[in-house]
Amino acid sequence: MVIKDLISGDGAKAEVIDLNKVIGLKDDQIKLFKEKDTLKDQKISNLELIISKKDEQFNLERQKSESLLKELKGQRRKTFLYKVGSFVGVIATSMLLLK
Repeated sequence: MVIKDLISGDGAKAEVIDLNKVIGLKDDQIKLFKEKDTLKDQKISNLELIISKKDEQFNLERQKSESLLKELKGQRRKTFLYKVGSFVGVIATSMLLLK
């Protein structure tokens, strides 16, 4: 009986050692998963930041485009008025010369 108890005790010690190794490996796996999750969270936050910056740039470009269109309309208006003024001036000068 003593020999059986010693053999089963040695087997239990070996089993405990193997189980501790398995537990250590599982702990390492858990650490790796946590690191991967942290990296994923960082990537997600970086992508969200990129998206928000892109939206800001898009809004700025839209505002620039709108202001340039306003300036273009104003310049066209000025050009039209200069053409009309020149035409009226030529006609007025021609009428004065003909009199």
